[in-house]
Amino acid sequence: MNRLDGKVAFLSGAARGIGAETARLMVRAGAKVAIGDVLDDRGRETVRALEAEGAALYLHLDVTREEEWTAAIAGTVRHFGRLDILVNNAGIFLGKGVEEATLAEWHRLSAINLTGVFLGTKLALPALKESGKASAHGSAIVNLASIAGLVGSQLDPLYSMTKGGVTTFTKATALEFARKGYRVRVNSIHPGVIETDMGAQTFAARAHNLGTNDVEAARRLSLVAHPIGRLGRAEDIAKGIVFLASDDAGFMTGAGLVVDGGYTAQ
Repeated sequence: MNRLDGKVAFLSGAARGIGAETARLMVRAGAKVAIGDVLDDRGRETVRALEAEGAALYLHLDVTREEEWTAAIAGTVRHFGRLDILVNNAGIFLGKGVEEATLAEWHRLSAINLTGVFLGTKLALPALKESGKASAHGSAIVNLASIAGLVGSQLDPLYSMTKGGVTTFTKATALEFARKGYRVRVNSIHPGVIETDMGAQTFAARAHNLGTNDVEAARRLSLVAHPIGRLGRAEDIAKGIVFLASDDAGFMTGAGLVVDGGYTAQ
């Protein structure tokens, strides 16, 4: 189940956190993995750890730059011979309200969270179309959205705006590619609050918005919002991504997989 034998995956923003954990599980599932990130030292360190278990490659990638996406995808195909899976994982969290956020901060947020997904999809598509022709269930794109793309975020309405865009872009591209006869499935995953660097940013933002420096109290408030009784771990989301990328999800496209400990069920 969830095997990726013989498949090649490219993951953006995967030097650490959910992306790095996903790369690790993909290698264990039999895939060859390329990681693109701006954190070069951390990315190379992640790849060195992955190479102990399978084939991995690091490529520098600023997801807001078209030429870097072109080079990263070309480098992946040149090194591994094909591309079967794209994971648009790169993203940032702002943690400011509409009144506090500057236009420059919005431009950076939307460039990474929205433009990065558009460019990754567009520039990986030729390779994904080609590999999809020979696959029983086609190739796969998995977009990292968020519960903030399904319900409003009190902490960061602009983040919600970008992740809502990723959510509907996923559905729209799934329909477009199906209409055109491309064998490319597109799905999104929607994490709750996860114990990663970005998760820690949400605790700090919540504490700031409450007028306190008590980050641990803010963490406890986040914990209470997850009925399952704990916050998420990177592995929880990585397992969902591996599933969506695998042939086990061969009848899924345009769907959103919610992995949030019950947060949005309330």
